[in-house]
Amino acid sequence: MEYIYAAMLLHRAGKEINEENLTRVLEAAGINVDPVRVKSLVAALKEIDIDEAIKSTPIGMPAVATVGAPAAAPAEEEAKAAEEEEEKEEEEEEKEEEALAGLASLFG
Repeated sequence: MEYIYAAMLLHRAGKEINEENLTRVLEAAGINVDPVRVKSLVAALKEIDIDEAIKSTPIGMPAVATVGAPAAAPAEEEAKAAEEEEEKEEEEEEKEEEALAGLASLFG
């Protein structure tokens, strides 16, 4: 959601929504930026008229609810990130097991 909020902030400020500007906004907010997510969001937003999307959104609903394409791209990236995180956790567990095996050999 942070990526979409950053894009909306840039739009509201009248700034171009590009990879560089979006990255700067996210970094200023203290977010670890995923360049792939930034690139996919910028590409998805190029085909969307944000003002029309906001106007067509019912009151009380988040503006991003009507914007299907940008939400889909980050969802795919989140799935990839989750898979990578699982792989990292498995690698860490294997390292821990190896370390414990080495430690156990010290005590016979």
